[in-house]
Amino acid sequence: MSAEDDEIEKSSAPLIEHLIELRTRLIWSIGGFFVAFLVCFFFAKQLFNLLVIPFKWATKWAGLDPHKVELIYTAPQEFFFTQIKLAMFGGMVIAFPLIATQIYKFIAPGLYKNERAAFLPFLIASPILFLMGASLVYFFFTPMVMWFFLAMQQAGTDDQVQISLLPKVSEYLSLIMTLIFSFGLVFQLPVVTTLMARVGMVSSQGLADKRKWAIVIAFVVAAVLTPPDPVSQIGLALPTILLYEISIWTARMIERKREQERVASETQDAGDNPAAEQSPATSTSLEGTGSGTNAA
Repeated sequence: MSAEDDEIEKSSAPLIEHLIELRTRLIWSIGGFFVAFLVCFFFAKQLFNLLVIPFKWATKWAGLDPHKVELIYTAPQEFFFTQIKLAMFGGMVIAFPLIATQIYKFIAPGLYKNERAAFLPFLIASPILFLMGASLVYFFFTPMVMWFFLAMQQAGTDDQVQISLLPKVSEYLSLIMTLIFSFGLVFQLPVVTTLMARVGMVSSQGLADKRKWAIVIAFVVAAVLTPPDPVSQIGLALPTILLYEISIWTARMIERKREQERVASETQDAGDNPAAEQSPATSTSLEGTGSGTNAA
């Protein structure tokens, strides 16, 4: 039995074993999310105050007092449900490494060894890229968006009424969660395109040829995923285009590596079978000898 057949035999299992394995992985995933949810709900107010810090930065940029930042809620249960939503979002972010690990452990037995080795780096890169997108939202784009909205306030005078920004807690949380989700999702573009390039679904040349369409789609997606303001839309579209260029580069690197492996494999095969290369020359020599004999 070959090594490949042996690996297929090890990966095969009865259906009941797969279902038991799936149940175990689901229990671990749901249990991890529930524990993370409880922890985040216990510290929900502290987490919300942490998310308000970018709003304070924007207030300072607008020339206002950052110590007088005020958010409101207009329904008795609004802040309670906001804390639940925040706990669910935080619990999913915290439990994502555990959930991704359980998914990998469930599908890994059905993969070849080289496929597992190829899939594991992307499993590590995905949460790192998501955190990079979330950090960009927290430290830069949320203050910029809130500064843009704060600039629309109007001071009260004899000729005009005073218009002040008093955001609701639920709406502010929805805004920052939408931005984090949008940027975190977009930052997965190199991972997705690299996986597709590895399996041959896309090529670097094909991605480069569709660059103009990608730019248009980036702005359309940014307009759908972000609030209706130019700062957040342009702020999401530009990193998307940059990540698309990085995806082209990674696809080109994969193709180059695949070509090097192909050449090395052909060279090794040629070295293992020297008789195959010599056989045409030998046969030609024999034919020449035979022709010379007949001529004599």
